Order: sequence, then structure tokens, then C-alpha cells
Amino acid sequence: MTWSATARGAHQPDNTAFTQQRLPAWQPLLSASIALPLFFCAGLAFIGLGLGLYYSSNGIKELEYDYTGDPGTGNCSVCAAAGQGRAPPPNCSCAWYFSLPELFQGPVYLYYELTNFYQNNRRYGVSRDDEQLSGLASALRHPTNECAPYQRSAAGLPIAPCGAIANSLFNDSFSVWHQRQPGGPYVEVPLDRTGIAWWTDYHVKFRNPPLVNGSLALAFHGTAPPPNWHRPVYELSPDPNNTGFINQDFVVWMRTAALPTFRKLYARIRQGNYSAGLPRGAYRVNITYNYPVRAFGGHKLIIFSSISWMGGKNPFLGIAYLVVGSLCILTGFVMLVVYIRYQDQDDDDDDD
Repeated sequence: MTWSATARGAHQPDNTAFTQQRLPAWQPLLSASIALPLFFCAGLAFIGLGLGLYYSSNGIKELEYDYTGDPGTGNCSVCAAAGQGRAPPPNCSCAWYFSLPELFQGPVYLYYELTNFYQNNRRYGVSRDDEQLSGLASALRHPTNECAPYQRSAAGLPIAPCGAIANSLFNDSFSVWHQRQPGGPYVEVPLDRTGIAWWTDYHVKFRNPPLVNGSLALAFHGTAPPPNWHRPVYELSPDPNNTGFINQDFVVWMRTAALPTFRKLYARIRQGNYSAGLPRGAYRVNITYNYPVRAFGGHKLIIFSSISWMGGKNPFLGIAYLVVGSLCILTGFVMLVVYIRYQDQDDDDDDD
């Protein structure tokens, strides 16, 4: 035996059905009797699911109000005009009045919406320090370079939390009041601000640094808040379980949106006399107007919405299923016509 034959035999796969690709295999031949029913069945299934999703989405109630403050659009225009494209003056407030003729079925979710805000910008989206947000002490003192120019303050102190996402934190606030009887007093509607962030974000990704002598403020000592913030991160809430990097509003904001028009959950209304929804009557929403949007041509809205088994209002998903299902049905009919036509020609050829 020559050397080449020996080498070739050493590298030759074993003589098994698997290595020699002799395993039994199914090689379907798609005939018209198989392909056409598949297209029609898939089309009917998609259309049925699309109709369910579409009508379920249309059954969701929404009530929205644009409080950007464009001239002549309401009393929020005073705050917007005072800012003139910059940050509005502190403690500027306005209100939205509306009435409900019947029960707004619950559970009711309160959202804020921003338009023309590109959180999906690549440079903006990476301007954060995930190690710092996870509570790592070394990252707290030495933020990553991705956070620049919001990495360090003018005094040279590390910014916590650093980056453009944290610096642009949405800081408008809302309270809802209900007038049960005409001329009667307004009663505040309880807003449930807990559990509005993703479970994985709140319990896994975001952590406060270890306390120093039992104090979170001492843990952040030697750091500076982002330039647009008016208070440090450890004062975001008086609740010790909802402040610092684990503040629910902050965690919700840090999950960036994929589209320039997006909404984020602010609160749920599901407590006390409002567990079944918003009863009929007059309502007032007090708005603390802080967040500037006119500088980039954006708008901000407040939205009350109910939900269904599929979640919030989203007609696109149902329409997408309807379009795909219709295309499957249409393709099936085209293939059926082609099949009948050429089958007749084959039959004529056979007769000849």
C-alpha cells in the first residue's frame, strides 16, 4: 500500500449510514393537490387571526391629549411660550379638563408619548454605562468613554448616571382628579406607579451601588448628576425602594424605543374605587410642565388606555396578518388557474 492510499484511508469517514449520508430521508414532491390546499388553509388561518387581532385592537379605548403647548391649543401653551424652545421655567403647571359620559373600562393605563424623538440614534443608544447602572462601584467612579460628553461634570466629577439617555430623562409629572358630582370637590385618583418597568430591567440589569453606612447618598458621594437634572439620582423618590438607579421612571426611560414616536408607561389606575376603571364624571389632569420638546419639533401627549388579551392598541399587527392571508389566498387562486390551464394543454397533447 502506498503512502497516499494510507493517508487517504486515515481521513476517510467511517462506513456508517450517518457519515456516508445513507439515512432514509423524505423528499416531498409538491404537487398541485398538496400546494394549493396549503396556501388556502394558511390564508384562511392568517385572515381569521388577523380579524381577531384587528377587532380586539379596535375594542380598546383610548383618550389622549396633546399638551405640547402650541399657540391656541390650551393653557399649557403658557408654559411652552415661557420656555421658547428651551427648558420651561421651574414649577410651571397646566391642566387638562375632560368628562366621561360612561365608565372607562379598566384596568386603565396612563402613558406619555413623545414624537420626533429618535432614541434609536446609534450614538444616543450607546451613550450609557451598563456596568455603572448595575451598581458596580468602580464604574460609578470611572464611567465609560461611551458616555462622553456626559461622562464627567465641568468640575471633573464622574456623572451618575452618565450618558445622553440619562441626561434626557423625561421629567413631566401628572396627577389625576375626579369630580363625581357637578359642583362637587375634586378627589385625587390613586396612581399605581409600581411595576411599570420590565421585570428583567428592574430585578437584573439595574442595581444601586452598595450603601455606605446605610446611606445611599454617601454611596453616590463624589459624583455629579447629569447636566439637565435638578437633583441627584438618589433623590428621585422619597421611597428607598424606588430611588437611585432602581427608580421605576428612570428604568422605563432607559429602555430605548425603536421608533421616533413612542409611548412609555407612567402609571396604572387600578386601586380603590377605580379598580374597575374610570367612572363617569368630570376629570382634571394636573401637569407639571418641565420637558422641552419644541426645540426639536416634537410633541408630547398624555394617554389613557385600556388593554385586551393582546395588550395595548396595535392595529398594525391585525392588518399585517390580513394582508399576508389575502396574499396567500390570491397566490392560491393564481396557481389554481395556472394549473387548470396547463393541465388542459397536457390533456390535449396526450390526445394528439
